[in-house]
Amino acid sequence: MVGQTRTSVAIIGGGPGGLGTAISLSELPFLEVTLYEKHSESREAGAGLSLSSNAWRVLDLLGASRGGSKAAPNPTLINGQNAYTGKVLSVVEHPENSAVDQRGAIRARRTRLQQALLARVPEGIIKYSKKLVHLDDLPDEGVRLTFADGTEVRADIVVGADGIHSAVRKSLFPDHKLRFTGNTAFRVLVPKSRLISLPEITSTTAWWWGKAGHVYFSDVDDEIENSDPLFEITVRSYHEPEIPGKTVGWGIPAANEKGRVPRQGMEFDQRVRDAVDAVEEGEWWEFAGFAGPRLDHITGWGKVALIGDASHPLSGAFGSGATFAMEDGWILARALELTQFTGRPLSDALEIFSQIRSPYYTRMYNHLDEVEEKLQQVHAQNTDFDGFLKSKIDSFLYGDKDFIYKNDISKVWDAYLEGNEPQE
Repeated sequence: MVGQTRTSVAIIGGGPGGLGTAISLSELPFLEVTLYEKHSESREAGAGLSLSSNAWRVLDLLGASRGGSKAAPNPTLINGQNAYTGKVLSVVEHPENSAVDQRGAIRARRTRLQQALLARVPEGIIKYSKKLVHLDDLPDEGVRLTFADGTEVRADIVVGADGIHSAVRKSLFPDHKLRFTGNTAFRVLVPKSRLISLPEITSTTAWWWGKAGHVYFSDVDDEIENSDPLFEITVRSYHEPEIPGKTVGWGIPAANEKGRVPRQGMEFDQRVRDAVDAVEEGEWWEFAGFAGPRLDHITGWGKVALIGDASHPLSGAFGSGATFAMEDGWILARALELTQFTGRPLSDALEIFSQIRSPYYTRMYNHLDEVEEKLQQVHAQNTDFDGFLKSKIDSFLYGDKDFIYKNDISKVWDAYLEGNEPQE
């Protein structure tokens, strides 16, 4: 590349999607890649995350699949339980398990994946304390990025990997608005030794379902590799009030003031309440749920691409958000590589990216619509609570989700090259 000007790429956001994209793009010698992260250091908010066959495949491509080491062993069976009585309504094989990959589905600390990806990002690419404020389209000159510290840079391509509250999306589509869903999750990782008196809680991966919320329990560490493994507790409320000026954050410390965190479980089975009470003051993290209308486009200006939650603003659905974003970044890299090789403009690469990934997200939205319709039908039948929960659990766990958990992103790309549809 001596004497040639490389194409500059600015990635916004240093989560798994941004890091995965940085790895994929930095392998292309005609690109000059910079990742801008708003925090002063690398951080990953949350507790655990799921890695399934689709995740292993893209992590293999990124050279970061060892990030699953020391994670919880494959949760072969999961329980669905009545949160008030503890009655087990469903014991099923985890829907993310796959005979295609012996590694199956695991639950791991989010920080493990973050560190595995960071280790693969070339030195000097990440710029910290760079909070994006706005983008401006510069005709024939790329994009101007303005940061909160007053600095500006120019890039030929911008990748918005900045999550549900994406500043990149706001610049591209200023009329697109998010709304608070009322769905709020309180997450924490606690030493499993603290729950030693609750073997029925710690021995299974389980959802305890209530009328206005649920509690999720899962290992996130391999007990063989960790002397005092951590255990995940997530308390989710479906009807939290919106508090102006406060209900804007994602992954903020949540104090236990006046029982705010555990109140969803005050009427739940005593074992659930005991587990929640084992969490100490200041350990909870609060995640307010936001969602927005489906985007008609996941690219803009012929030089900006949205990936991960920035492109499909949902408040969680399939437990594969990090994988979706890493798949996006890998496909974008392949599209840029193809257009560079064939001498086509950058805008063609973004169009290829959209042609492959937009239908995938459309299919995901359609699946959620089908599940919601089914639940409404069950609810209208005046089924007793256990019957309703059983239908909800079945809808949550079953259905055709192979297109998610068994997705092979490299085969998707091969299908595109062969002129086939990217998804079956």
